[in-house]
Amino acid sequence: MKDKELKTMRKSFQTLFYRRKQLLNDPEIKKLREKVINIRKNSIENKEELLEIASQNLKSNDIDMYFAKDDKEANDIILKIIEEENFKVQDNSISKDNYISRSNSISKGNSISEDDSINKSYPIITVAKSKSNTLGEIAISKFLSSHNIEVIETDLGDRILQLKKTDNKPTHPTGPASHLNVNEIANIINETLKTNIEANPKAIMETVKGDVLKKLANCEIGITGANAITSQEGSILLIHNEGNISLLSLMKTHIIVAGIDKFIPSLEDAVSLAKLESVYATGKLTTSYMNIISGPSKTADIEKKLLKNMYGARKIVLIVLDNGRSRAISQCLMCIGCGSCIITCPVYDAVGNEFGFSPYLGGRGIAMASFIEDEEASFKSGLFHCTLCGLCTINCPVAMPTNELIEKIRANSQKQGFYPKSHGSINENIQKKGSPYE
Repeated sequence: MKDKELKTMRKSFQTLFYRRKQLLNDPEIKKLREKVINIRKNSIENKEELLEIASQNLKSNDIDMYFAKDDKEANDIILKIIEEENFKVQDNSISKDNYISRSNSISKGNSISEDDSINKSYPIITVAKSKSNTLGEIAISKFLSSHNIEVIETDLGDRILQLKKTDNKPTHPTGPASHLNVNEIANIINETLKTNIEANPKAIMETVKGDVLKKLANCEIGITGANAITSQEGSILLIHNEGNISLLSLMKTHIIVAGIDKFIPSLEDAVSLAKLESVYATGKLTTSYMNIISGPSKTADIEKKLLKNMYGARKIVLIVLDNGRSRAISQCLMCIGCGSCIITCPVYDAVGNEFGFSPYLGGRGIAMASFIEDEEASFKSGLFHCTLCGLCTINCPVAMPTNELIEKIRANSQKQGFYPKSHGSINENIQKKGSPYE
């Protein structure tokens, strides 16, 4: 990261640190923390059972559920759903022949030209997306773009980074653009949207909001992550502050992607988790919105007869992602995604988002990299940059022992041959000469 970006990031993190400081010392928040730790431990220990119960209840709630072993399977499922929902001939302006032509062209890996879209030789497809680490993990935006599907980020920070186009890796899970100051953001907006707004946060927000809403005017598919999936009710909890997920959940088709670690017993547990995440991630007692999804839109207001397809989604699809989680060390799955660990991490403070495995930032990302990919990915993400100081664990709401996990992964990485060359030289000198020095 650039020095000025690091400076802005540190300022943003300091603001959050002091905003939440008093809350973290509140006795009620400490009780909530212990409650959520127990919820997460119980959920991880019983994740297979919770998944089985949830599968039955999700089905009874008319939520379609798929299981994806890796990112490729997840992306393929999403693409198939989009093709089924959006490539259908819905009006006379798109002929059946043109629909088949576009589908065949995409399946062969061909690109669709701008002229083709303008002439309506092919349907124009736009998909709305919310902020989600899991969606970032499977690189859904890049994948769909490669299939000529436009993805619009609806969270303000993510949309700013999307408009930035290059060098646009996020720096915090709930504040992805925390490293960009208001002048830089205004320049990005003016350059990409051809506007002339001042470097004013309110003006930036209104301009980006207006552009996003215009882009979504004819969008019928929304893709989100999930904060929790409850087994008892077969419900999905999504938390947000901007209201964008509410818009996405009202679209014709709502696709949700979540890891196998997101299953917990009940809605009461899910709300407790959401409250704790909000405290640590934003310094607020609760988030602005909690969306509980328990099935497609329906009503029974006419003689109590059930009618589907009222205002909300007609189709809800949950894609449950493994992608290395089933073989991960159980403590790696404790994370609730608040980003607290990187706020006080000395390594992250020094180098920023270069320390971590995109989109998972900091030490936890490095730990997950070894399971999502392999030891080499973990090594390249900064495995040996960690000081093992343990501040990440001290500041983690669920006491995830990240520094201990990194020590274990380092041992495996060393056996696989992935370690700093200087460390290898020291080891060789000790074995040959009994001293680390040459």
